[in-house]
Amino acid sequence: MEIVGILAQIGAGLWILNVWILRFNKETEFRGGDAKNMLEEFQTYGISPPLMYLIGGTKLTLAILLIIGVWVEALTRPAAILLGLLMVGAIGMHLRVGDHLKKAAPAISVLSLSILALI
Repeated sequence: MEIVGILAQIGAGLWILNVWILRFNKETEFRGGDAKNMLEEFQTYGISPPLMYLIGGTKLTLAILLIIGVWVEALTRPAAILLGLLMVGAIGMHLRVGDHLKKAAPAISVLSLSILALI
């Protein structure tokens, strides 16, 4: 089971890095509402740009800590818990604006990986 947890840590971390660095300004089918990029998506949720960057910076930090947690195990649990809580918030935002559950699939996936990393 340990290898599953490590793969979950790495997977969740890389997923967040991908979304917040490589896909930040790209249109995807998972953006909330009719948003074409991350800024528009957060505007759909009623979240200001400064708060968006704070949330994004927090997610990026936690993603990096999860990956480092492969070697420094003490980082894994807090990073996975906090990232999981942020994913619960992301799922809630999708539901709040009336998105189909499909749009929340990435957040559900990262939440699942965070839970696996905890186990």
